[in-house]
Amino acid sequence: MRYVDQLADRSKALLSHGLRARMGEGYTRQDLRADLLAALVVGVVTLPLSMALAIACGLPPQHGLYTAIVAGVICSLLGGTRFQITGVTAAVCVILLPVVKAHGLAGALVAGLLAGTILVLMGLARLGRLVQLVPHPVITGFSMGIAVAISINSLGNLLGLHACTPELTASSGPLALAATACLAKSTSTLDYLGSIWDARGAIEVSDLTVAVVTLGLIIGLPNVLRRVPIVAVVMVVVSIGVAVVAKVVPNFTIATVGSEFTATVGGELVRGIPPLPPLPMVPWHATAGFALDYATIRDLLPPAFAIAMFGAIESLRAAVVADGMSGTRHDPDAELVALGIANLACPLFGGVAATGALARTATNIRAGARSPIAGAAQAVFVLACTIGLAPLVRYIPIGALAALVLAIAIEMAEARHFLRLVRVAPRHDVVVMLVCFGLVVGFDMAIAVTVGVVLAALVLMRRMAVLARIELEPPAAPARVAIQAPRGVRLYDISGPLFFGAARTAMEALHTVGDPDHTYVINMKHVPTMDATSLVALESVLDRLHRSSIKVIFAGVVPEVADIFERSGIKRMPGRIAYAPDIDTALSMAIVHASRTSRFTKAA
Repeated sequence: MRYVDQLADRSKALLSHGLRARMGEGYTRQDLRADLLAALVVGVVTLPLSMALAIACGLPPQHGLYTAIVAGVICSLLGGTRFQITGVTAAVCVILLPVVKAHGLAGALVAGLLAGTILVLMGLARLGRLVQLVPHPVITGFSMGIAVAISINSLGNLLGLHACTPELTASSGPLALAATACLAKSTSTLDYLGSIWDARGAIEVSDLTVAVVTLGLIIGLPNVLRRVPIVAVVMVVVSIGVAVVAKVVPNFTIATVGSEFTATVGGELVRGIPPLPPLPMVPWHATAGFALDYATIRDLLPPAFAIAMFGAIESLRAAVVADGMSGTRHDPDAELVALGIANLACPLFGGVAATGALARTATNIRAGARSPIAGAAQAVFVLACTIGLAPLVRYIPIGALAALVLAIAIEMAEARHFLRLVRVAPRHDVVVMLVCFGLVVGFDMAIAVTVGVVLAALVLMRRMAVLARIELEPPAAPARVAIQAPRGVRLYDISGPLFFGAARTAMEALHTVGDPDHTYVINMKHVPTMDATSLVALESVLDRLHRSSIKVIFAGVVPEVADIFERSGIKRMPGRIAYAPDIDTALSMAIVHASRTSRFTKAA
């Protein structure tokens, strides 16, 4: 019961960090105005992005909007950063695409629930700082792989081949949905590319033309219109242009949101998205024939783990960038807990998994946001547009949304940076980066994230093993020590954190015992922490030294390591273990012990 109370107290301390920190500084009418203006700018960008990425996942566009609404409110009000904008992202799409192919919408929603549970546990376990230690080559390999994978998977819609797949239907709930998914049932990106090649004869020139024009406008217009949300402007212009051409040119047909997606509202068929807010639903009832059993959960756990890990990485990465742009500080653990709660809530309202969106977060800051209210307000704006603009959304071309996804992938890839790392980075970093990239493109994100996490741990272990070392000081005391070590006293200096990767290497220096040795002085001033493996290795060394009648004096032990020693039973024991505040005091104690040992030997 006491543990449950501690967990509840920890949860309260984590939640609302960003909002509490900002409101503690005071909040004025001018701040509210700035937040609402920023919300308007970000909301205009979020609308088409959310729909485009939902379609890239193989789902109806409204599910991307539901994600932006629910996750946007929860993460803004409960999260650990002030300016984070949360919603569906390209990484989530790459992970969910094979899930949707295998299990439909229900599988995607249940995977989000599982990911949310993992994220909450990560936050409560205070793993936020640990997630930030994922090496840069791993993240770069993932980013490049995701960019390539989502580019390939958007080619079907880009080329007008999106209608070649079976429909996903929801058997119950407030909405009866029907929508096309992906071009083929292939589970890997390379197989999907092969299926596009096989269907090349069915390419629709009109869809391809719209996509090319849209992509050109998205890339080119920022050089002309610098203070305008380009994505929204392009979608409006292209949609109007397509509608005009359809009226003027006979037999001109093009796939739009209204022609490809339908929803049943109140017994009536609605083209496009339903003009309704996200309504409560049972996630595992969203797809006919979906069975929530052990086998299904086992299949969904790997993608859920991938969502949780990459969601944590992306969200905390965006939070770090936001701190750099705004001069604030975020709480990584609070951010993970809030993201987990958002992913638990989204599936209950038809939303898929969500992560922090770096580009939208940066847009929020540039637009003048001053508090988490801006993120929550943009979610409300998206909600209003979902209800009020639903009849107009049906005219947006599918090819235009596919071009938007391709533009996101181009921006995400950072190809020049990737190629530069291949040229200049250390060989082991290049290998790690290329492995992560190849796994994302050749297999899927679930496998890639699992292997990537293992590689990240191995890289960290390697670096910790290099950093942590034990050096035997020469008999003549070094310049920083005022007292010279007498004969029979060995002075060791340990530097760096003692993790399991460094335990064996670091402790090997303590295994040699000379005939005249009677005291070991171990300077631990520069050891900030240690783990269980290093603790067991140290206990083994202490036991061996005790059998050799050698006393050990620890000098300069920091509070965290001292607490570990206390809990493990490495306490002061006359003739065996002693502690000193610094190295000089430890050497003085060693001299006293040496004199006592000498008198005892002579008396014997």
